[in-house]
Amino acid sequence: MTRVCLIGTGGCNLQYELLSRETSREALATYELTRPFENSIALRTVSVGAAVSLLNDLNWYLTRFVDEALVQEPSVSDDEWLSRSLAEQLRNGTVEPAETAEFCKIYGLERVGDDDGENTPESAPTADDAAGADSSESEHERVSTRRLVEPLYVRRTGGELPEYDLRDVDETLVVRLTEAEHSP
Repeated sequence: MTRVCLIGTGGCNLQYELLSRETSREALATYELTRPFENSIALRTVSVGAAVSLLNDLNWYLTRFVDEALVQEPSVSDDEWLSRSLAEQLRNGTVEPAETAEFCKIYGLERVGDDDGENTPESAPTADDAAGADSSESEHERVSTRRLVEPLYVRRTGGELPEYDLRDVDETLVVRLTEAEHSP
């Protein structure tokens, strides 16, 4: 299964923005939504083609409310993500999976808030919640207490990625990029 993760822009609540609008709510209604990071929505699709198609359907909303649209394709990597542009190139056959690893962006992952219970996970809203319906399934979804911080643009050399050194973090998230995205 191919995963899609949308990271919201600062100053907006991505879940509210996408699920309160009829067109985007309907496009997302068939997916089980989760929140792996602060101000994000993630879901699973059947293929990279379906992921790119969904992102194209949501493009009007993505340009307004999303900082990053990421795709994770298991045939490429189990732990690294693709930028939307690179996922499109992969779907179109203009790049092979083995050719996607050179240019990357590494995000640090940090915990949000303190460990005093202030950030106890809460239920993530579903499309039904935003439409005013009662959904007991959403009670089982959890909000992550992690956020993406300060991306480091790197180039993989000799098969190895440089270490993330912009701040002290326990985890990182790697996003593979096109060459144009890496050096605009």
